[in-house]
Amino acid sequence: MKTGSRLLPLTALTCLLLLSEQISSQVDDHSGHSGHMMAVDPAGVVMNENHETLPLDCASISGDLSITITAGREYASDRPGMIFGMDQHEVRVPPCSRIKLTFINRDSVRHQWMVHGLPNYLYPAGMFHIEASGGHQKTGTFIVPGDDRSYLIHCDMAQHMEKGMRGQLVVGRGSGDLWGVAGVSDDFYRASYLPPNTLFLAILAGLSAFVAVLWILAKR
Repeated sequence: MKTGSRLLPLTALTCLLLLSEQISSQVDDHSGHSGHMMAVDPAGVVMNENHETLPLDCASISGDLSITITAGREYASDRPGMIFGMDQHEVRVPPCSRIKLTFINRDSVRHQWMVHGLPNYLYPAGMFHIEASGGHQKTGTFIVPGDDRSYLIHCDMAQHMEKGMRGQLVVGRGSGDLWGVAGVSDDFYRASYLPPNTLFLAILAGLSAFVAVLWILAKR
């Protein structure tokens, strides 16, 4: 047998071993979550908790608030098509507040209370997250920025948000109500497919048509 033909199976085997090692290292690599500050125990998870570090637009803590949110099927009983709910779907706080939030889960399945859109330099992925196992509660603390903005609150468990676990955190005056917040806004987003000046353009077109008709009649 020629030397080249002997080396071919060995080369192929070496390539397969190297590829297998690379795939294995990628599967075991969880570095994408390494930036999150997670506290985990059997009762649940608190992610990206922040007690002291101020957002850049806050000179100091404006006040300390203790808020309790309770989640469960009982809070969706009056909403057709919904399965889960919270006793408060809207939370209003002053800018630069430090919020100590206790999340109580009355159901037998896991629920989450997640805020999205927070500053990425302070909260990895712009998120503060509490997850409570069925029948448990968790407490976590975070500091809101100094802007007037409405932030999305939801549960990220599959279909929980679509089935009622959706709310908003309104800081200061807020930036308008989010859609799909129980007791606050419509269940669905109503997109406007018309340009902002539609009414003005329609009136202008009507007047132009009217003047054109008068001009044509005057020429006869």
